[in-house]
Amino acid sequence: MQLAIQLIFAQVGIDQIIDNGAATSQSIADGWDKQWLDLLQNNTSNNLYGALTNLGIFFAVGTLLFFMIQFLKDLISYEYTRPISALIWPFIVVVLLSNSGNGSILSNLTLGVRNFLNTVNQQVVVSADADKMYQQALNMSVAEEVAGSFLRPCQSLTGEQQSQCFVKAAEKVNVLWQKYRDIYGNKSWIIRLQTKVDNIRYGTGIVSETSFNSLLGSTVQTSIKNFLVSLQYAFQNLIEATMLLIAALGPIAVGGSLLPVAGKPIFAWLTGFLSIGIAKISFNIIAVLTAAVIVNGPGQNANVDPDLMWFIIFLGVLAPILSLLVAAAGGFAVFSAISSTASLVKERI
Repeated sequence: MQLAIQLIFAQVGIDQIIDNGAATSQSIADGWDKQWLDLLQNNTSNNLYGALTNLGIFFAVGTLLFFMIQFLKDLISYEYTRPISALIWPFIVVVLLSNSGNGSILSNLTLGVRNFLNTVNQQVVVSADADKMYQQALNMSVAEEVAGSFLRPCQSLTGEQQSQCFVKAAEKVNVLWQKYRDIYGNKSWIIRLQTKVDNIRYGTGIVSETSFNSLLGSTVQTSIKNFLVSLQYAFQNLIEATMLLIAALGPIAVGGSLLPVAGKPIFAWLTGFLSIGIAKISFNIIAVLTAAVIVNGPGQNANVDPDLMWFIIFLGVLAPILSLLVAAAGGFAVFSAISSTASLVKERI
């Protein structure tokens, strides 16, 4: 729905803009899915992931020297107990970095984890957003800007010219109201906005100067809302790009895991990957729950006229920050759990 607040409605139909916005979002999602498959599964002998896998193998061969030195040292100091448990790491590295050309075990596991995180994220969105709360709240926030983009040119006119301008603008806006009704039903917030436009069009009812100016808005306010809505879409795509980047660097992390250090690079890599997944899920939970507050509160009352600029600011700025903080805390907990488990296993073997 990002396109719904751009000032291009005069050239094409509103329903076409809404449909194109949904098609664009789906196309972007499909594009990311294809990019994941192209990078991690298709022709991995010659693509970027294959090159990074070769680099990971080079790191593994280089760090194998340090591993053998530490292994011999432990063999002398601890006899056979501790060195035998350490032999599992070369085996893990060799298995994970084996590349058949159609994806290595590491790439297939990475893709599987990503698909699992996406499935959980989709279940969260579907279960928490059954009534399309998020899209409703977003449309409530930008609907006045859309209506204002049609009515604003009429503000400088007077008399019959202004009346005719309002009539033509209201006819265009009615297409938007009908489209919203087709998607969400006859909601109170749609009735409220349509009533405000009709009162201006027919000169009936009481429309305060503040409400009138609020409906018409300004190009600056429209630009700010457009920027903030675009910002939250950019954050969602940034999350996807970051996950893909971390996935691509997996072979390097695996190759460096033969270093005789307590914190294995593969643990840090796995923690980073899961943390980005947590950020993605957290953002959607925050957005859906906040949207539900708006839709179930002022959205159900046709007599209130809320200023939802805070919701746009929340989505574009505060929600991404909060989701990243939650992901950082969750990532730290995951890293501590993995490290503790690895140490426990090492002691038991």
